[in-house]
Parts: sequence; C-alpha cells; structure tokens
Amino acid sequence: MASIGSDLRIQGDDNLQSMLVGTVMRKIKSRTWKKQRYFKLQDDCMTIWYKSKKAGKAHSTFSVSDVEAVREGHQSEVLLSIADEFPADRCFTLVFRGRRGNLDLVAESAEEAQSWIRGIRKLIENLENMGEREKLDQWIGDWFKKADKNNDGRMNFKEVQDLLKMMNVDMNEHHAHHLFTMADKSQSGTLEDDEFVLFYKMLTQREDVLKVFQDYSGDGQKLNQRDLEDFLREEQLEVDDVQQHAKQLIERYEPSDTAKLLNAMTFDGFLMYLDSVEGSIFNPRRSGVFQDMTQPLCHYFISSSHNTYLMEDQLRGQSSVEGYIRALKRGCRCVEVDCWDGASGEPIVYHGHTFTSKILFKDVVNVLGNYAFKASEYPVILSIENHCSVEQQRVMAQYLDRILGDKLLKSTLDGKVAVRLPSPEDLKGKILLKAKKIGGLEESFNGTTEDSLTGEVSDEDEAAEIDEDNLHRDSLRRRGKKSKQRLSKELSDCVVYCKSVHFSSFKHSRIHSKFYEVSSFTESKARKHLREAGAEFVHHNSRQLTRIYPTGFRTDSSNFNPQEMWNAGCQIVALNFQTAGEGMDLNDGLFSQNGRCGYILKPEFMRQPKRRFDPETPQNRDAYQPLTLNIQVISGQQLPKVNIKEGSIVDPLVRVEIHGVPLDQARQETRYIENNGFNPVWYDTLRFTIHTPELAMVRFVVEDYDKTSKNDFVGQYTLPLSCIQQGYRHIHLLSRDGTSIPPSSLFVHVRITELE
Repeated sequence: MASIGSDLRIQGDDNLQSMLVGTVMRKIKSRTWKKQRYFKLQDDCMTIWYKSKKAGKAHSTFSVSDVEAVREGHQSEVLLSIADEFPADRCFTLVFRGRRGNLDLVAESAEEAQSWIRGIRKLIENLENMGEREKLDQWIGDWFKKADKNNDGRMNFKEVQDLLKMMNVDMNEHHAHHLFTMADKSQSGTLEDDEFVLFYKMLTQREDVLKVFQDYSGDGQKLNQRDLEDFLREEQLEVDDVQQHAKQLIERYEPSDTAKLLNAMTFDGFLMYLDSVEGSIFNPRRSGVFQDMTQPLCHYFISSSHNTYLMEDQLRGQSSVEGYIRALKRGCRCVEVDCWDGASGEPIVYHGHTFTSKILFKDVVNVLGNYAFKASEYPVILSIENHCSVEQQRVMAQYLDRILGDKLLKSTLDGKVAVRLPSPEDLKGKILLKAKKIGGLEESFNGTTEDSLTGEVSDEDEAAEIDEDNLHRDSLRRRGKKSKQRLSKELSDCVVYCKSVHFSSFKHSRIHSKFYEVSSFTESKARKHLREAGAEFVHHNSRQLTRIYPTGFRTDSSNFNPQEMWNAGCQIVALNFQTAGEGMDLNDGLFSQNGRCGYILKPEFMRQPKRRFDPETPQNRDAYQPLTLNIQVISGQQLPKVNIKEGSIVDPLVRVEIHGVPLDQARQETRYIENNGFNPVWYDTLRFTIHTPELAMVRFVVEDYDKTSKNDFVGQYTLPLSCIQQGYRHIHLLSRDGTSIPPSSLFVHVRITELE
C-alpha cells in the first residue's frame, strides 16, 4: 500500500524527515495579518497539516498534489509588501493549481525555509514520476486513512460502511458485508493493508472493461499479441505499425512478468492501458506542437485574456500581478493592461472608474519579463488600453524598454517595410505591443513621421466601444467620437505589428486598412457583424487581427461563449481567465492541443481570402463533408461528491455538447442513474451530425440530477473533435476550475464516420 512507498521515499532525505517532525512558520496574508502556525508533513508524505499554536483551534490540511510550484523569496505581492521586515531567504510561496489563492510563508531561519522548499519540490517530483500502479496504491491508501477513524491501522465493518458513503456508493448492507467477509482472509473481523486492497479491487471490478477484454481474448484469461492487434485495428481503428504498438503496450502496461515473457496482456494490463494517456479520448499525437507555425499571425486563434489584472469581478475586485502569472502559465499569449496616471509619476493598472484595487505598471512589466515564455516560446501580445498623460506614457515606454530589453519588438524583423504579418515561428521569444500609434509602419521607414515628441490619435478605448452596452450610452458615444488623445512618440514607437484602430466597415477595411492594424469589438458588436456579414467577417480576419472582449454589462466577470467568435475567424477572443465555466472550458479545450503553446492554426478555408466561408451556411463551402459522431456513454468511475450533506450520493447523468457553427450546436443527455457516483453504468448512445468538423468542440459534462432544482456540476472535459481518438476510451474528468480530479472518469466508445 501507499505507506510502503512513502517509507522508501523519505529514507535518507533530511528535508522530509524534518518536515515530518514539523515546524512553526508565519502565514502571511497582508502587511498586518501575520500569524504563527505549526506545519507538519503527515506520515503518508502526501498531506501537509497545520494549525494555530493556540490549544483547541481547528486544524487545516492540503495535499501536495494540489501544489503546482514553490516560489523562493519575495515572489508574491504579499511577500513583497513585507520585504523590509523579513529577508528573502526565509520567505517562500506555495502556488496551488486552479484558481485557489497562494499560501505565503516565512520560516524562522533560512535553513528551515530551504528544508521545506526542497522537501515539497521533492514530493512534487515524486508524484510526477509515479507510475499508474503507484498512483492507484496512493489512492487506495488515501481512502484507507479517511476511513480508519480510530487510527488503529485496521478497519471494522462500521468504518467500511462509512467509507462507502464517502466514496459515493449506495450499497445494501448484505452485499457490503458479503464483500467485507470475502476480503477478511484472516477472519479477524477487520481489514488490514492487503485485505483492504482486495476489498477495494472487488468494489472496483470493471465488468464493462472485462466484457470488451473477453470479446477479444481467445481463452478469457489473457490477450495474446494477435488478440491485442485485432482489438487495436478493429476497435481503436489503428493502422500504423499495429504489431509494434501492441508489443510496446504489453511492455509498458502489463504488470505480470510471466505474461510479458509470453508476449501477452492480462486483464490488469488491459485496464491499465485503457486508463492511461494512450487509452484516453485525447489523441496524444496532438499534445505536442504539430501544426505549421510559419503562417502569418492572423491565421491563428490566439489564447487571450481580458482585464488580466483582475482576480475577481469588474467593480470591486482585487487587481494583482498574480493574474498575469496565472494567465501566462496557462499558455495565454495576449494579456491586457489598463493604464492610468498614478501618484509620484508612476503609471498604475486598474479597471478605471471602479473600486478595483491598483497595481504598478512596472510590476506588470517585470512579471511579463519573468513569465512570458515559461509555458510557450511563441510571442506574447501586450494589449494596452492607455489613459495616461504624455509624461506617464514616456515612463511606460522607459519601463518596457529597460525591463524587457531585446524581448520587446521595436522594429520590423528584417528592418524593412513588411507586406504581411510575421509568423509565430518568426516571433519566438518576442513581446509585441498592441496600442495606438502615431502614423503607420510605412512612415517610420520613409521618415515622414512628425518629429515632434507627441502626436494626436482618436480616442476610441474600451469605455467608448462599450457605448451601446452601457446605460450612459449617449454621453459615451459623444466622447468616443469627438475626443482626441495625445500620444508620446516613445510609446508609439514601441508599436510595430499591432496598431489599434477604429473599425468603420468591412468595405472600408477592404480598401484602406493595413495588415498591421487591429480592431477591437465588444461581443455584441461582433455578433451584429456576424449576423449581417459572416463571410465578410471571415474574409477580414484572413488578412488582419481582430480582438473581441466581453460587454460592459458583465460586471461579474462572466464570459461569453468564445466559439461563435472563432466561427468568424476572430483570433484574439479575450476571456476573463479568473472565471470558471463553459467559456473557459472551451478555451482550455481548444488550446490543450499543439503543445499548449497558445496558438492554433485556423482551418484552411478561413485562411484563404479567395474562399468565401460563411459560418451560417457551412454546406456552401468547397470540399463540404459532414460527419456523424456516435458516442456510447458506457460507465463512470469514482465521481466526486458534490453535496457534502451526510449520506448524500450523486445521481449522475452525462451531457454531451457540440460547440461549433450554428448548424452544429447541439446537446444530448443520458438517463440519470440513481444513487451511484462510484460506478454508474449507462450504455446510452448519443448521435450527432457535424457540418464543420474543423471548428467543432466536444464538451462532456457530468451533473448530479435534481428534479426540484438546478442540477449540480460534477465534472467536465472539453476537446476539439479533431483531437478525439476513436474506439474504447476513458475521459479523465476535470473540476470546475479545470484541474484534474483523479481517478474520476467516464468510459465511452466513439465512432466518427462520413455522412453519406
């Protein structure tokens, strides 16, 4: 069991040994909130426990698997704020997965801080290197710990009954007792280590997978290599070097050395293969960078964030550089900065005319310099909404130049007048400024730019663009059309390939606009253009970049559905990354392919100006070939509890949603299964016709059915149709936050065929 692995891991590691003993550290929430807490690593080497020094206070725990990274020194806003009080070598920050807040800590000494930093990093590394079998052992060990209430290392029948409820299983007492007795080999009336493993295996027996295994097994006991090859060809629809792949699968997933010598796979090995990355619905060949990255920037969808500095809502939310760190680490390639004049000549970033808190522009640029290329080497676009005076614009330009250095693109790549946008490949490691510019790119080469240090540009920022979505529409419209803004030449010169311009009409753009000009639309304006001139919109986006952002009414930082904007070929579809839900699920799903690099090549028919693709009438395009998608939802495994009420068990249903062109938008559901979140079985088949497969996204949602109120969310997984592997596949579910929730999964069978 897991504890054995834990013992091996800590032997000879002084850092882990001292963490097991525990230590007092300060937990820091602000300059004024600094409290001592006792921290200790639990014996499972997976859980960190902490509590107040005061007797009787409740304790808290978190799992090492929830920690994404450890930052040393003053690497968070909170720790920077107390830098004068505690030296950097005693400070560190635990960064959690998803949208959970950081944990900022100060140790009593630099040695103690290092001990915890190294120890936690070692535990994270151990977790990442764990094999499938070790992960299962860890999982079983976790359940054993939860159920063993009196900590005596064995489990009586009452504890087993409580455990079943925790695990989302509604089993009658007679059957539960029968399994308990069968597992209790020592007949002691309790289950110890190996007996509990046996009990767990009986509980998780996969009849659905066994059925498939026996259909292909000659003797019902194993798959020889030929049997496995037949399964891979007939069910998984593999064609390339199937013989070699079958050998590799046996080598990789078969736990029995005897079976390996016979070139065969037992049921355990077969289940481990189906539960692995290779048995997942997402095609692993799509996980690295596989697309052509040498096309012009406007030929890609670009992962983009709106009001990146906000951690919460648009009215009173906290502004933080953490928003930029999180977005960039998720592969976001276009971040936004709203700049305003601050005190002492320091430009600040916040959501203007609201009660959101303020951060310094230079701190944002520092973060950009440090984190821009950690998740992806492809270019980052810094979208600036500029409300600053000329003086503070000069300060902004100085910070950009000084802090970013060579990373900041300040001239065309070859020093000549360009005729089209460069590619992501050309721009690797570069940060591009998207902002207003005095004159055009051509003038800066032929010397016709005015020599003065400032210039005038029309002021059409987001506040003005929101005019028709805002209660003060008349005054804003007047302001947006009439006002002029002074622009500093230094900041203007930092803008090369992304000059922000006002959009007049598609006809005007066709005749007058330049390839380096970028227009921004609110979601409602974009929808209007999409309805009235879909093909024109697609054509416009084949030549230049377009940015779409949420309407001003979304003060709660909710998101629109990005799919309808991708349908028009809009590249920079800016979402509130801090807000979980359907919008971000689709964004995460689209950008989960191609190395998560933040750039996805648009379909060929959206890149060619001569092609006339209209998302409203996809059947009119060249090479139109609709597909049929058949998904048999077979079963679910160990779904998380959503209702914390004692004895409450999930009634799960699965909804499959297709997001794509309007003709493809569809959703279908399975039945709900009463009182079984542990191993529900459906065998329900859902069928969809898909007219534009290249743009289609498939979202699997599991909900807890409730006949009297809205269903509760249980888990989801979203991916492009083009990344789906056919055959028998597991879908590893994600939480509302987009983080994994192992071992929760769905088991499905997928077939995609051309529609006759």
